[in-house]
Amino acid sequence: MKFTIAHTNINVSNLEKSLEFYKQALGLEVARNRKAPDGSFELVYLTDGSSSHNIELTWLRDKEGAYDLGENEWHIAFTVEDFEKAHELHEKMGCICFENKDIGIYFIEDPDGYWLEICPVRLK
Repeated sequence: MKFTIAHTNINVSNLEKSLEFYKQALGLEVARNRKAPDGSFELVYLTDGSSSHNIELTWLRDKEGAYDLGENEWHIAFTVEDFEKAHELHEKMGCICFENKDIGIYFIEDPDGYWLEICPVRLK
């Protein structure tokens, strides 16, 4: 029996704002989406165009307020060919929330407070 990772889900409070962030910050595109017939939720699957793993953004119509991320002790990691250019982009966006220059990584924060790790390809 073999399992394959399909997607990672995160819930978002503003779908349009999140879609704009993930496109601008990470170049992710919409692979597919699904809307509930009654409008109670929408699922949008984002792809990097090269792997089969997607990020599923879930928007819930009746959710009020921010999501409780607890201690936010998890993250999604991304590798990038041009680390310096990526850092420059994220610095301009104002979304860098933590850097570890000793090991050469940094984290960006999405509109809902989720942390996303940015690594050069060599740390893959």
